[in-house]
Amino acid sequence: MRLVRHPVLCNYYVTYRCNASCSFCDIWERPSPYVTLDNARANLRDLRRLGVRVIDFTGGEPLLHRQLPELLSEAKQLGLITTVTTNALLYPKQAERLRGLVDMLHFSLDSPVAEEHDRSRGVRSFDKVMESIDIARQLGERPDILFTVFDHNVHQIRAMYEDICRPNDLVLILNPVFEYNSVDTGGQLSDSALRDMAWWGKQPNVYLNDGFIQLRRDGGNHIDKPVCRAASTTIVISPENKLVLPCYHLGLSDHPINNNLYTLYRSADVQQLVAQEGRLPGCEGCAINCYMQPSFAVDVTKYFWKALPSTLKYNWIKGTWKQLV
Repeated sequence: MRLVRHPVLCNYYVTYRCNASCSFCDIWERPSPYVTLDNARANLRDLRRLGVRVIDFTGGEPLLHRQLPELLSEAKQLGLITTVTTNALLYPKQAERLRGLVDMLHFSLDSPVAEEHDRSRGVRSFDKVMESIDIARQLGERPDILFTVFDHNVHQIRAMYEDICRPNDLVLILNPVFEYNSVDTGGQLSDSALRDMAWWGKQPNVYLNDGFIQLRRDGGNHIDKPVCRAASTTIVISPENKLVLPCYHLGLSDHPINNNLYTLYRSADVQQLVAQEGRLPGCEGCAINCYMQPSFAVDVTKYFWKALPSTLKYNWIKGTWKQLV
């Protein structure tokens, strides 16, 4: 049973540029402009008209966009819940300008060991994450630690939790790695890794969407009976101000927005592509977290019930439930 039939999330790529070169990501390899404030203003108004409640200003590295505070402020004025994930290299310099504008601020950290994290990121950034935690707390912000979990680092969850998150009263977000395109992500997670993650997800101040675990046990999305609702729940906007369909990672088509996102999204051509969500050949086996999270929330399936407790837990901790009711 479908509960919501309009998009609820926007992944707004403010740029594909990045000041890191993570081994499990290929976005930083793409040439890219930056979104303009004028285009964003028009798009944000249309996103609100379409029913979007959460906007993730993403990249690349979103803090490279010098007008990110202005983008966030525009979104907040429209009542949107804002999310930013950053490698934290630029956060110490921009923290004051971002203060109070990000509802869900995530600092990416790949290991509690500085050398391992820096090697994964291709740049020295561990110390910047630690510095950013201190600065954010001094400003009254409460960032989360986003830990991408592979088979080779699942044993480090305890150290991430006990040495970094608990002393700083931060939420630890466990982000199961996913495969896409030709990026080497180290293969699928083992059953033992999934069990370990599921156990940790039940601990205080740890967030793990249990639907992610179930989906991986089921072999991901299947095109004959799709779970994915990426195109109907999530609007993807590129730095070139184009609507990307059915999702960023497939990116089969893009459509110039031209300050007319509301009409474009509701057009027959776009809705024909939306109707193919989860059914395209490239959708087989997909388990991409950023699309499955909203997919689980709008359709009453077993994944809805798996995801519900952890989703309620996180929104209660962060206080964002008040903006959703």
